Amino acid sequence: MAEEKNLKKYVDIFRDLTAADIMTRNPVTLTPDKKVSRAKEMMKIKKISGIPIVNRDHILVGIISIEDIINALEYGRIDEPLENLMTREVISLHPEENLPAIVDMFSTYKVGRFPVVDEHNRLRGIIAREDILHGILEKFNLIYIHDTKRKSTLDQEFSLLTGERLRVDEAEFHYNIDNSDITSAGTGAALLKQFLKKKGIDHEIARRVGIATYEAETNVVIHSCSKGDIYCFIKEDRIIVQITDNGIGIEDLEQAMTEGFSTASDYVREFGFGAGMGIPNMKRFADKLVILAKKSKGTQVELVFFLQAEERAPGKTQN
Repeated sequence: MAEEKNLKKYVDIFRDLTAADIMTRNPVTLTPDKKVSRAKEMMKIKKISGIPIVNRDHILVGIISIEDIINALEYGRIDEPLENLMTREVISLHPEENLPAIVDMFSTYKVGRFPVVDEHNRLRGIIAREDILHGILEKFNLIYIHDTKRKSTLDQEFSLLTGERLRVDEAEFHYNIDNSDITSAGTGAALLKQFLKKKGIDHEIARRVGIATYEAETNVVIHSCSKGDIYCFIKEDRIIVQITDNGIGIEDLEQAMTEGFSTASDYVREFGFGAGMGIPNMKRFADKLVILAKKSKGTQVELVFFLQAEERAPGKTQN
């Protein structure tokens, strides 16, 4: 899987993340006395592939997987209690274990999920592969990477969030941002919104894409002192928008995220820009947002918007 392969690129950058940061809390659990058929039904309803088994004190005593369910069906044991078929020797993680250790565990054991337990073996959460591949940045919603860490990522042609290859020459939409004309700020966002609506994308999603892209585009025009580009990639289940420039970067992202903060000049404000809602609005309207920047070296913004199954772009098929 391309996303899993490229995850290694982020391990060092996000090495301080722990199991407690990325685990799913309060996971679905069952007790050993419940029937295997109950686990089968819960997996179907919750769309999960494994369930931790805990006792009345919430101590982890086993785990049941889809493979166990298949075996139970094959041998006519679906109505037996879980304690008869569950895996008892469960490999688990502790809340303080960091991202490199978690990734190593998945690589070593080739399982789909790890329970997270405390020092008393009480279940605190669960980490599935998708929590790493898709959930790390989503938990924080916004990541800012400085200096040398940026050098290994900002100039690469891949998604900052998933690691998948995103060739700019294969983008479904491309717009050159001209920073010399402030009155044109937002034109690219408007054209992108129109493009998505013509592609059959839900109007509300197209609206959100338009607003978030508008904020990123105007930031390029107002603050970057550089031309820029907007690229849009339509995937089966999401829209990815990247806005890039080679300008002055962002000196203090934490301050830039504050609603109302703006470094816009009076001249810019005369045109109705510089209200200080750029990054806060990107964060508000996108499902995922990542910003990579280095002072005097430019900025790359990636916005992800998830599509519902019935709203996927025409011509795309479900694998």
